[in-house]
Amino acid sequence: MKELQQAVLEANLALARSGLVTLSFGNVSGVDRAAGVLVIKPSGVAYAELRAEDMAVVSLDDGRLVGGKLRPSTDTPTHRLLYRELPDIGGVVHTHSAYASAWAQAGRPIPCLGTTHADYFRGPVPVSRPLTRGEVGGDYEWETGRVILETLRDGGRTALDSPAVLVSSHGPFAWGASPAAAVETAIALEAVAALAYRTLVLNAAAAEVSPDLLGRHFDRKHGPRAYYGQPAADDQEGGGR
Repeated sequence: MKELQQAVLEANLALARSGLVTLSFGNVSGVDRAAGVLVIKPSGVAYAELRAEDMAVVSLDDGRLVGGKLRPSTDTPTHRLLYRELPDIGGVVHTHSAYASAWAQAGRPIPCLGTTHADYFRGPVPVSRPLTRGEVGGDYEWETGRVILETLRDGGRTALDSPAVLVSSHGPFAWGASPAAAVETAIALEAVAALAYRTLVLNAAAAEVSPDLLGRHFDRKHGPRAYYGQPAADDQEGGGR
């Protein structure tokens, strides 16, 4: 557990260094499915003050605090539901980063206008529907997770195809195979949100990237025959790719 707490601490500090954090807004979590827990940033604590032992350890089953002494992030129920329903993810990030949050506040998906976007997302980054009065007045953070999952399901998306969802009037949630990978997704999301905004300022009629180019860029990085980057050690021993 100490290793996961350290990894989550480092991911939170990397998020702060990335420029996506204002004040104490935002959080990163990681999951240990074998132990049945998630580890997440404590609520309202300044990033500069964080220590590994401060990371809150929460039961995936019932949300109880089972490790650490500080109250976990208020967004913990959202993270917990995402881990329960998306078995392939290992880290979740929530930010209020400027450009991605602007698209969320506008209630608009981020269109895929170029290959930078296509390297991370197979199509537009979706935006959720607004939460209902009952959802806001009820178990709000849990319902936020439900509307994220609903957005993926109704759009026919997988957690890999769309590793982020904009929550309407709120901001982005992003994920990855680990806490560090989730932070990378959040950084990429903010970059493509800014690019899309600037592109549409320059040309309001800019067309989305072609399906062929979108598929080529996404699959060369994430598909079954991906060739971006360096092969894993076991691939190298077998001749690589």
